[in-house]
Amino acid sequence: MKNEEAISKFLDYLTNVKNYSSHTVLSYQTDLREFLDFIISERMAPDLFHFRNNRVCKNYVSYLSSLNLASTSIQRKLSSLRSFYAFLLKNNLVSDNFFQDVQAPKAPKRLPKTIKESEIALLMNACDLTQALGYRNFCILEVLYGCGLRVSELCAMEIKDIDFYDLTIVVHGKGSKDRIVVMYEALADHLRHYISSFRLDLLYRAKTEEENRFVFLNKNGTTLTPRGVRVILNQLIEKAGETFRLSPHMLRHSFATTLLNHGADMRSVQELLGHVNLSTTQIYTHVSMENIKRSYTLAHPRARKDEKKD
Repeated sequence: MKNEEAISKFLDYLTNVKNYSSHTVLSYQTDLREFLDFIISERMAPDLFHFRNNRVCKNYVSYLSSLNLASTSIQRKLSSLRSFYAFLLKNNLVSDNFFQDVQAPKAPKRLPKTIKESEIALLMNACDLTQALGYRNFCILEVLYGCGLRVSELCAMEIKDIDFYDLTIVVHGKGSKDRIVVMYEALADHLRHYISSFRLDLLYRAKTEEENRFVFLNKNGTTLTPRGVRVILNQLIEKAGETFRLSPHMLRHSFATTLLNHGADMRSVQELLGHVNLSTTQIYTHVSMENIKRSYTLAHPRARKDEKKD
């Protein structure tokens, strides 16, 4: 099998079997082609299938490091190659997964960036609730911060996904995996009012009679995009007269840390966020020191004694 044929089959597998997004598949394709260019240009192997030893893999890690790439970027590229060779091995195209034990330089742990509740309140107050776009923006903030959705999940929300009776939303997550998140009554009331009133105002602006099933629409009455959401957040910050930076994912981070700070258990937060591994959720515990310090003060007898002296 030729190099390009093997890459093509692997990309088809990611698309049709793993249900990866086109953006993710493109990243895999880029990583594989870069590695192929490296081994050919450096004459380290005749093709992707025949290595004399794992020296090629280690040399590639050294090469990536010499480009001053972030450790996370190197890890991602190696993960792509590890998955690719696992696929080839499964299909008897190679005798070994050459990248199975190849490690990237350790990346320093970065804590998730969050936003203060007071800052969220400022943004919500900047929304004009008498106007269709203002009320829509208010609901966007409510859903991102109140349900912890990814921005892509927010944009993919359909009206049929919302259960106003049970106060739940069916979320279409990464890898075509659906989950159910809960919402509070006030959020449900705001969504109900937006859908029955202001959303219709936006829908009338569309230059098509085709039915739009998505909840959040742009100013032209068509489906809102993740980029559009980021623009909205920047506009709200400017309108509020603030200068802090905010991304949709920071609201998701804030959702998780708020729940943990107020006593929610890790497993529940994992389910609500749609994390496959608990270790992904555990990073938020580093941000939730407020809850840890409070528990320590209440539980440790010496801490309680010092508190009484004050």
